[in-house]
Amino acid sequence: MRNVPLVEKETVKNMVFPREEVLMSKDSAAERRTLLERATILSNLYHNKVKIVFEDRDGSKMVDTTIWATTEASIMLKGGVVIPIHRIHSIDLV
Repeated sequence: MRNVPLVEKETVKNMVFPREEVLMSKDSAAERRTLLERATILSNLYHNKVKIVFEDRDGSKMVDTTIWATTEASIMLKGGVVIPIHRIHSIDLV
């Protein structure tokens, strides 16, 4: 995912997320879940930021932030910003 525009986390709450999964395999989805859980721990304990590439209805975007919580269906960022897990392409533990 090169040339993905970086957006501010505050703009994410205005985005529309389709219901379709962005990853093609169950293995990729399982790896994504593991990375999200690790990123959440690092964010909460050490305030580490992560780069998250996700896709809304207009295309791929990236946000550089900390993850406050990971639920079954979504991640929560500071300020109540939510990204559905099924729309996340990748997580880079910077």
